[in-house]
Amino acid sequence: HVQLVESGGGSVQAGGSLRLDCLASGSTGTRNVMAWFRQAPGKEREAVACLTWRDEPTVYADSVEGRFTISRDGDKNTVYLQMSSLKPEDTAMHYCAVRVDMRCTRVQALYNYWGQGTQVTVS
Repeated sequence: HVQLVESGGGSVQAGGSLRLDCLASGSTGTRNVMAWFRQAPGKEREAVACLTWRDEPTVYADSVEGRFTISRDGDKNTVYLQMSSLKPEDTAMHYCAVRVDMRCTRVQALYNYWGQGTQVTVS
């Protein structure tokens, strides 16, 4: 049984920083991808960034390019999303997801496991 638990969300002023953590427990295999998605109020969930098992990142959301960084600690089965220069439009529920495949994708249906989400509010 695989479980993803996000943490690190909260409220922050514009221009501030937050780091989101996602701890994966259970066996997801070694050659997988881990990704972050987000859903703002009244909007569809969108892909933010993805990281392959080789630590190759892909940033999908143009609006976060240069401000958000995805990384992982393989030993701890944890993926991080470091967010800086936060803007009010970054306010969203942020979700961690794992795909049991070597390729990153923005297609949500291709991810096998999801966390419950952590809220980020920027004012």
